Amino acid sequence: MLLQADTCDDGMPSFFDPKTVAALFDGNPAAVAVLDHDLRYTYVNPALERLNGLSAASHIGRTFSQVLPGLHGQASALRDVLADGEPREVTISGRTWAPTEEEQQLWRATYHRLDVAGEGCGLMAIIVEITDIARQREELEQARGHVALLSTAAVRIGTTLDMDTTCRELADFVVPDFADVAVVDVFPAEVGHAVRRPAPGVVRLRRAALRGDGELDEQVQRFGHPGEYVDFAADSAVTRCLADNEPVVDDWENHKRGRSALNADRIAASRALGLRQALVVPLTARSRPLGTLSLVRAEGSPAFGDQDVAVARELAVRAAVDLDHARRYDHEHSIARELQRSLLSEPWGPHPHVEIATRYLPADEGVLVGGDWFDVVPLQDGRHLKAMGDVMGHGVEAAVAMSQYRSLLRLLAGEDLPPHRILEQLDTMVERSGLDRAATCLLAVVDRFGGVCEVASAGHLPPVFIDPGAGARVVPVPVGPPLGTGFGGYRTASVPCGPGTVLFMYTDGLVERRGEDIDASVRRLASLTLPPGGRLEDLLDRFGEDAEDDIAVLASRIREGPPVVPPTPAE
Repeated sequence: MLLQADTCDDGMPSFFDPKTVAALFDGNPAAVAVLDHDLRYTYVNPALERLNGLSAASHIGRTFSQVLPGLHGQASALRDVLADGEPREVTISGRTWAPTEEEQQLWRATYHRLDVAGEGCGLMAIIVEITDIARQREELEQARGHVALLSTAAVRIGTTLDMDTTCRELADFVVPDFADVAVVDVFPAEVGHAVRRPAPGVVRLRRAALRGDGELDEQVQRFGHPGEYVDFAADSAVTRCLADNEPVVDDWENHKRGRSALNADRIAASRALGLRQALVVPLTARSRPLGTLSLVRAEGSPAFGDQDVAVARELAVRAAVDLDHARRYDHEHSIARELQRSLLSEPWGPHPHVEIATRYLPADEGVLVGGDWFDVVPLQDGRHLKAMGDVMGHGVEAAVAMSQYRSLLRLLAGEDLPPHRILEQLDTMVERSGLDRAATCLLAVVDRFGGVCEVASAGHLPPVFIDPGAGARVVPVPVGPPLGTGFGGYRTASVPCGPGTVLFMYTDGLVERRGEDIDASVRRLASLTLPPGGRLEDLLDRFGEDAEDDIAVLASRIREGPPVVPPTPAE
């Protein structure tokens, strides 16, 4: 077994600081020592003090050979472990400073290297007397198992920034090696749909993960599926654990009605499954409670001891860091999503002779929200301005920047300028405002009387026109630099756009695909079709599957009908 760490303080891994080591091994019946790279003792537990007949102070800072000169040949074995990282289990004979009637004593020792960035920075030694072989081997295996559990937690828990995935990884990690059933309950998210208030004194948590060993996995689902909210009474183990921020061992044989989320029927069901004891540990990060980890053992499994409690708490501390990262990511992601959704509400209603359909399609929940946006602004004389944009970057900042772009565009639209002039003024205003996020933008002004569409682009992808009874055409238009750069240089192109012609605008998430040239992806849009009179919503329903980024799409057309006489200009 090779123990890994990310950092090293004074030559030792940071997770083997004195407090952590003492919590894990002070109560262990097996003798445990931690030595640095020069084989100097940095920690010994009380069992090793008794075994060697020396106090901890007599060990710390001295080498193995200085403390036990009578145990010849062990220093070389320790150096071999440091050199190649391979653990060794050896039998030691000799005498220590402990009083004994035996002339020769035997011990079984296991040595493990402690690694930082692939290099050995110390050793852990686990030693037992060879007296009761069965008992000592069990203690040795338990100590080794706990060390292995903690050393592998970092690579098994927190592989993503998704809260529920991290909770499932935690539950899967401890079953069956440490518990027969594991439950992870967390406080509801602060952003999103509202959660009903619990009764006074009751703590309401969301069940994020539930895992049982073997057949228990299906049977324990009756106690609350992941995603459900569970209420815990004031005197339940979970509530007491959260109130004191301390582990709570709860013997289920002593359950009384009201002591937990279990009602009388569920208490009977848990006993029928052989569940007999629970250990609840707090999940806390940055002094903030996130939830609890409940570990349950069934008949036939050993009761939770002091060392189990210490290991569970240390495991919860590490898992809580990953959960905190996931919750903070989820919090920002939810705020950005809610902000973007509110800003992408139905655009201002255009002229009644114009049909509009819009769609915002978020990518997978694991992808941070971007700055995709669209808008439709009615103008004079039955014309209307349509905009499609994409703010560079992701997160709350991108969503806020998107709202600023949209507000400035609506302000400029009222001045009735051609598209390229709107882009020029918008580019200047953004540069002067200090907004540090550039954006692409495609503007289109449709004149239903003239049968043309004026289009200007600031670094955006070209529009698609779908003529009634004919195929689609991707229309290349002059492309200027993105907004916010201050370079200007935009131009307006006129594109025929009669009644029934569909104008289709989109953001790059629709066509960008890993390993594929974007020009080839855009050309595929020329295969779009819509039968005469077909619904615009049906056209938009074709998009959104397997998207790697957020997508915003907008489709519009002039309603077909009797000839329309343009208004007479006022004299």
